[in-house]
Amino acid sequence: MTALITGGAGFLGRRLAKRLLERSEFERIVLLDIAPATDVGPANRVTSVVGDLTDRSLLARLIDADTTSVFHLAAVVSGMAEADFDLGMKVNLDGTRALLEACRGAGHCPRVVFSSSVAVYSNSTAGRMSELTAVTPQTSYGIQKAAAELLMNDYSRKGFVDARILRLPTITVRPGRPNAAASSFASGIVREPLNGETAVCPVDRDARMWVLSPATAIDCFMVAHDLPAGRLGPNRILNLPGLSVSVGEMAAALERVAGAQAVQRIRWERDPRIAAMVATWPGALDDSRAIALGFPRDRNFDEIIQAYIASEGITV
Repeated sequence: MTALITGGAGFLGRRLAKRLLERSEFERIVLLDIAPATDVGPANRVTSVVGDLTDRSLLARLIDADTTSVFHLAAVVSGMAEADFDLGMKVNLDGTRALLEACRGAGHCPRVVFSSSVAVYSNSTAGRMSELTAVTPQTSYGIQKAAAELLMNDYSRKGFVDARILRLPTITVRPGRPNAAASSFASGIVREPLNGETAVCPVDRDARMWVLSPATAIDCFMVAHDLPAGRLGPNRILNLPGLSVSVGEMAAALERVAGAQAVQRIRWERDPRIAAMVATWPGALDDSRAIALGFPRDRNFDEIIQAYIASEGITV
């Protein structure tokens, strides 16, 4: 059995590959990205492919008779998709269609786990939004993800793929450096202060976010992959379990875990462009369907910070 991970050189892609390596049924893991994925696993099981998601001939070669599982993580992130409309449409929508066509061409209905986003919603709908709530995205990124979800559902209905669509909360805390995602600050306001650096927070303290830790996100990918298709029915979309926290509450958790000196390294400088984009995302969702299906959740934001500290070997 072969698993393909698009976006395989990224933070979540690499973590997911290492989890798949723990399972003997995956004899081969292919990581597709625009940059090489190094030091993920043994060469006899892990293949890094540098290429374009929209290259249909490449996808046709990668998705063959042995490819039973596809994890579609590759995307142009929110801020970049808003700034470069053509690039976002090319990768997030056209690339997803190309991937689905390659799966269709393989002819054996591979299982596809798709990383969607809470950005498909807007924050204007009253109440906690479920998978049945009409989506009204207010960013190009959200619209591209919503369109890709519809494609995933229809390709599943036709029997071309067996899709599981996961609406991911904001993933925090990510290691490394800031990226072009509008939500990048949600990691930066924890990561940088713990590294002794100043972090700029572009939103107000009362901005509320729906968040998920990296480790729990990987657990959710695996639960989604292993879930029998019959338990999903015709609607393949799931709101992943998250925590509803304000940015001020995130800072307060950092202070509890790492002390006042750490939280004093956060500089509150509102960026109207980022704040407006984040304000369109829901601060809480109805995740009862995923919970009933056995998906895990984080208990509190303090533990998310503590897990990051432990994984990075940080002394506080």
